[in-house]
Amino acid sequence: MKTIKIEKTFDAGQMMRTIREQISLESQNMTFEQLKEYIKNKLAQANVTRIGEK
Repeated sequence: MKTIKIEKTFDAGQMMRTIREQISLESQNMTFEQLKEYIKNKLAQANVTRIGEK
């Protein structure tokens, strides 16, 4: 039986690590209130509503 090697064109794990590192760098010295505002602004930019909000 022959093993077929499929080469990835997209690595979701690497993308997640990159985004997580970027967020950590941007928010590393923020207070809790600043972090909440940061998240609120990022969600607004992405046009995403939080669970429980309408």
